[in-house]
Amino acid sequence: MSGQAMDGALPDPRLVIEGTDWTALEHAYGAAKDTPLRLLQLLDEDPDVQAGALGLLDMSVLHQESLYSATAPAALYVAAVLSDPRTLTIHENYSSWDGRPRPLRAALLEWLGQIADSAAYGETTGEEDGNEPGVTDAVRAVRGLICDAVSPHLLAPDPTVRQAALSATTALLQSPELAGRVSGTTQTLRRLVAESTDRRERATVVLTIGAWGEDTTGRLADPDPAIRACAALSPGCAGNTKATQTILGALLDPGAIDSWFLEPTAADPWAGDRLPHITGRLRHALLATAIDRTGDFEELLPAALASVPFCSNLTIAEDWGPLLAAAFPSGYDPGVRLTQAQHCYLNALADRDVCWRYTHLVTSWFDDLGLPADRDSIRALLAGHRPHQ
Repeated sequence: MSGQAMDGALPDPRLVIEGTDWTALEHAYGAAKDTPLRLLQLLDEDPDVQAGALGLLDMSVLHQESLYSATAPAALYVAAVLSDPRTLTIHENYSSWDGRPRPLRAALLEWLGQIADSAAYGETTGEEDGNEPGVTDAVRAVRGLICDAVSPHLLAPDPTVRQAALSATTALLQSPELAGRVSGTTQTLRRLVAESTDRRERATVVLTIGAWGEDTTGRLADPDPAIRACAALSPGCAGNTKATQTILGALLDPGAIDSWFLEPTAADPWAGDRLPHITGRLRHALLATAIDRTGDFEELLPAALASVPFCSNLTIAEDWGPLLAAAFPSGYDPGVRLTQAQHCYLNALADRDVCWRYTHLVTSWFDDLGLPADRDSIRALLAGHRPHQ
């Protein structure tokens, strides 16, 4: 199969089945002699058979995200049949953790993305992946062909297929050897942003393009404030004044940001999905970026004050802790009067009851800045410091 994998064209799926010595290959449970049957069952007329086949393949050739000698040819076969009409069968149980009704094609794309993600482990860091010698290299050798098969589905009519194709493409383009495809893929995705009416899909694409280092400044004028904010988060916008002002403007209404997407919260960690390339909630990512890009706390103050009604002792690491650090970049000096901005922000926090429950959760932040960690002491500090103008 190595010759077929490297000749620049996807092989006929029948040749993958017939031209591979499956008895010489292994998966998680031993010899891979049962793998051809499972692959063929993906195109069965019975949706239950298809779903069962994918489940067995997932357990065997991608067991707990490990790769095996049977993984590369199995992935190549799946890539070769992606466009087969029989992969459009709808089913609810393609995986035990996802009961959404969706086409088999979406589930196969997701599976290929998981394989690509496993193959990328340690590729640029040199970390050991734990797979048998040669196994990971074999999968990496067919990523270009898999990417060829996945790319056409980025603009598929079905949104679940598009989502899975984007996820798989993102995993595949982690490969240094496929870096040259980023620009062309970005052009395809720009079309999707322009044509899609789904806010989460558009945001996902913009965040992905930005994470690749591609230009997102064109979306700073998008009619949707959520898309403008996501575009402004791009690392490439770090020196862009308009992007910074976009973020600061969005942060004046934290409630609106939270309404843009259904995201997991501490109270309900199973609500919605996290946005890609974002650590934690979008509102907190915007706040962290604003802090990073703004050198003057006075400029941050309106956003800081707007965030106070959303702060609690449980959120200090995401919002008011970093904001306090920005307000006191050199720490608190008792001999120096507070600035107007420092006084204003501390006063707002002192009035926020839920910030002062179980103060052991917030003490380290105050200790690091040289500020007292209890509410009464903060109020006494404020009373004794008339801010300078």
